[in-house]
Amino acid sequence: MTDFTTLGTLDSSIFAVYVIGLLCLALWISRSEKAEGANTEDYFLASKSLPWWAIGASLIASNISAEQIIGMSGSGFAIGLAIASYEWMAAITLILVGKYMLPIFLKNQIFTMPQYLEQRFDSKVKTVLALFWLATYVFVNLTAVLWLGGLAIETVAGVDWFYGMIFLALFSVAYSLYGGLKAVAYTDILQVVLLVFGGLFLSYLALDAVADGQGVLAGFGILTDKLPGHFDMILSPENEHYMSLPGISVLVGGMWIMNFSYWGFNQYIIQRALAAKDVKEAQKGIAFAAYLKLLMPIIVVLPGIAAVVLYPDLTTPDQAYPSMMALMPVGIKGLVFAALVAAIVSSLASMTNSISTIFTMDLYSRFKPQQSQRHYVRVGRIASLVSLIIAIIVAEPLLGKFDQAFQYIQEFTGFFTPGIVVIFVMGMFWKGATSTGALLAAIGSAVYSLVLKFALPTLPFMDRVGLVFLLCLATCYVVSKMGKTASEDSSVSLKEISFATDKGFNVAALGVIIILIVLYTTWW
Repeated sequence: MTDFTTLGTLDSSIFAVYVIGLLCLALWISRSEKAEGANTEDYFLASKSLPWWAIGASLIASNISAEQIIGMSGSGFAIGLAIASYEWMAAITLILVGKYMLPIFLKNQIFTMPQYLEQRFDSKVKTVLALFWLATYVFVNLTAVLWLGGLAIETVAGVDWFYGMIFLALFSVAYSLYGGLKAVAYTDILQVVLLVFGGLFLSYLALDAVADGQGVLAGFGILTDKLPGHFDMILSPENEHYMSLPGISVLVGGMWIMNFSYWGFNQYIIQRALAAKDVKEAQKGIAFAAYLKLLMPIIVVLPGIAAVVLYPDLTTPDQAYPSMMALMPVGIKGLVFAALVAAIVSSLASMTNSISTIFTMDLYSRFKPQQSQRHYVRVGRIASLVSLIIAIIVAEPLLGKFDQAFQYIQEFTGFFTPGIVVIFVMGMFWKGATSTGALLAAIGSAVYSLVLKFALPTLPFMDRVGLVFLLCLATCYVVSKMGKTASEDSSVSLKEISFATDKGFNVAALGVIIILIVLYTTWW
């Protein structure tokens, strides 16, 4: 296999220029903070002034990271285009979140997801979910992104994975700690441009290499001829990867639950939309992100499929993306490596900002309610630092034994995802849901998932998530009916919220639906 473990002098120089340039940009963006120091709205919600293009770019930059790029390219190598359903189904999920959920969250003027749960239910539900999300973000998401990022740097640049993790942590701290969400969101625009350019250019080189210099269309034609099985969007039960992507369930089953949990109720994703000046601006940002999601399989999945032809002897699928970087000419390779690091660092910055927001606004402020705005911002910065230090310490012990860290993330979060979706959906759209019903749905999610995992080991993960969702829904409904309706509900009534969307959003939504219909009918 081609040696891709070192960067040349020009590549390293280009990468260094990118790092310095990004830091300068972040400091320039942060310069406008008030002389007396940022308040909590400035730091955690970017003064509620993010424009749609910053929201959309930041949503994608927060989402795309090492596990996404390397993991999905690896899945493209092993499974094929079917893995793109995670991206394409997310596009329609974003549209639904923008139309039906964002208006509720923005009308309630919240900083965090747990804060909404306190308004709707009580402080007990808020505290339980805040602690759960903190544990998940630190020990699952943050740890996995650092670990996989360190391994990616080792694979591409030949730097030891531990030093790679240290670099990523310091880099994310350097540009996000002072400026908060504003610095993260605006620098994410540069990150996404670099990521999309680098990814599209890599896909172009990959397809051209498959066609032996005859062009992209010829290369794509060769791939579809040589690897027809890699272009099946809906896998049959006979397929060896059916357990990962169980046929039609991808379109009508548990993937919807995972998507709504991630895009609708996940703090480090939805925080960008909460920082919009109004609902219309947030919805435009959501629509922009949906179209970027439609583009992502070309950037991350296609190179993995091309690697089957170009590098058929890879020992593990996750080597596909780093291997393809060997196609890059000198100079451009450094730029694409910068794009990979940009994706990792952006996710780290987003996660640490959300960790600090939940810790400070949902937990710390409850015990120290009379502190100054500057004090809370300072506590948030300390929380960001501490979370990164913990993640670095536990990364290797937690993830070193896993062949695919992405599976670790899916398996852990999949135990709780159905319950979280039930709590929010029932809380938002059914006034009869009670605090006890919500908590038992959350607990039931883990219990039902464990029971089904061992009782029905042949049940695909995605189907299990869908089944547990229905069980949690029934649990919340029955328990709520047996109890009294919450008297502490201080959330805004649905009667005060308009779900009407403007013409631009409706046209964008229709465009997403048409594109998805075309994609799935073409490669059914």
